[in-house]
Amino acid sequence: MRRAASLLLQKAAAAVRESATGRAADGLAVLQRRASAAAGGARKGGGPVRRPAEQMHRGRGGAAFEAAPVVLTAEELAARERTNYLLGAGLIAMSAYGYYIVSRPRGGDGVPTPSPEHLVNWSGTHECQVQRFYQPETLEQLEATVKQAHTTGRKLRCVGSGLSPNGLAFSEDGMVSLGLMDKVLDIDTASGQVRVQAGARVQAVADELRGHGLTLQNYASIREQTVGGFIQVSAHGTGAAIPPADEQVVALKLVTPALGTLELSQDQDPELFQLAKVGLGCLGVVAEVTLQCVPAHRLLERTTVNTAREVRKAHAQRLRDNKHLRYMWIPSTDTVVVVTCNEVAEGQEPAVPASKYSEEQQLAPLRTLLRSRLSAEQAAEVGGLSATQCRDRLLALGPLDAAWVKRVNQAEAEHWRRCEGTRVGWSDELLGFDCGGQQWVLETAFPAGTIEAPDGRDLAYMDELLRLVASHNVPAPAPIEQRWTAGSSAGMSPAAGAPGSLHSWVGVIMYLAELEPEQRQAVTKSFQQYAELVERQLMPKYGAVAHWAKIEVPSDPAQLAAMQQRLASRYPVAAFNAARRRLDPHNILGSPMMDALLPHTAAPAEAVAA
Repeated sequence: MRRAASLLLQKAAAAVRESATGRAADGLAVLQRRASAAAGGARKGGGPVRRPAEQMHRGRGGAAFEAAPVVLTAEELAARERTNYLLGAGLIAMSAYGYYIVSRPRGGDGVPTPSPEHLVNWSGTHECQVQRFYQPETLEQLEATVKQAHTTGRKLRCVGSGLSPNGLAFSEDGMVSLGLMDKVLDIDTASGQVRVQAGARVQAVADELRGHGLTLQNYASIREQTVGGFIQVSAHGTGAAIPPADEQVVALKLVTPALGTLELSQDQDPELFQLAKVGLGCLGVVAEVTLQCVPAHRLLERTTVNTAREVRKAHAQRLRDNKHLRYMWIPSTDTVVVVTCNEVAEGQEPAVPASKYSEEQQLAPLRTLLRSRLSAEQAAEVGGLSATQCRDRLLALGPLDAAWVKRVNQAEAEHWRRCEGTRVGWSDELLGFDCGGQQWVLETAFPAGTIEAPDGRDLAYMDELLRLVASHNVPAPAPIEQRWTAGSSAGMSPAAGAPGSLHSWVGVIMYLAELEPEQRQAVTKSFQQYAELVERQLMPKYGAVAHWAKIEVPSDPAQLAAMQQRLASRYPVAAFNAARRRLDPHNILGSPMMDALLPHTAAPAEAVAA
């Protein structure tokens, strides 16, 4: 099985490259079938079974959110394929291997039979040889699995799509996946709410909602997350007035070790509800989620290239004027790619001028630089590569050569200048973007005033970060991405704050794709030094904390102590750990990572007995 899965991942990588020529859709379908077969899946269709649309519980109808179903045109489907091709093949193969293994009930206890598995996260930065891997298909099987773990004292971490760069969900002792609990259970158009099983993929939910004239309020860069993982780590998109994904949660069904299944909402145990929305898998296994939706809408996206000075001049107004705003800073160049998205009024068809450059001309700066370093035979293959694929191959030629990385960044800056323009599409299509290949990433979040009165700390942070990169000669590739959200009411969200508060998110990155093993080790060490600069010189000054899916446990005890102190000063750790002791007194849902970051003592024996 492991050999088959390894081959699948190789085929996935090939499919990613092949998709640049427009053959992605067929390749993904083939991979999904092959992946399920290699994983030993016995379900018809080869992949996780999704309930047919006609069998779903439909909404009750209503005026507030009622809208005509929206049908995807061929052009829109093609646009979605182009947006998602980079991740699709690899995720399907990896998911089928690691997560979509069908296990059968054992005896009469309803607990699925576990299997040992070797799991690797999407970034290729963490792997886990898990002894017991469970995949329940029903709530009853999930409850029995959690109860058995509690009774026996065996660890059980819940895993989603394996997208977290830090392997947050990994535990060698035991893991449970909700990959087979992926149904959309109810869409209520009157309230604009959707109830889903936590294993449902964000994109699958968006597709179902489209037929009811609804969509989610915001989307992260990747839509292959499970809904459970999406909310548990406080995933976010961008928009100064839009909070992270956890703020869309209206109700939760939480399967806990000690207290069984709990229904949580603002009306049912509101204090625990606010903690559990971003529970990091430590308070219970999220089985179902009810999300507040908004009417489906199209967006007009504008991409422009600015200098840093131009960004500073227009920044406060941009935050107020644009529903979604994203900056991509390109190190060692005075280049900032500015991407804005705003709603298109129903019935309007904005003019979308044709680009000044053909696709070939847009990619020429990157392809030309790459060809200059390759043999004639190798150069012949460059014409089929996308911008991110060119970047991966360029960086692989000298990932730690700061001068070379600057040249690559300069070529990417020119590429973006040629990509200035506009496009129109549905929000779930335009708000995602191509993140590139396997990577190390550290993303931090920090308060930046309010949307009406930004305090300027977001741009000051960037100024200091770019100076650190220059002064330490960091081989920092592009982009350094900057986004914004409003505050979240969930205490454990990195953007926890009052309504109207403004929070900036900044991600630094180094790529691992196309690298040989010894190169990967060297890049990993370099990235750790890069991240340490951010952690020591910027995060304390700006009150920043790391995204939960991108935080790494320091090996140095002093650094770990500093991180624990920073987390304790930012989050309600005492209340969170008290809830852990009450809901999971044996700490079966913990892991070495979570226990290192949020240390706590187990509940006394008499409390457990009670």
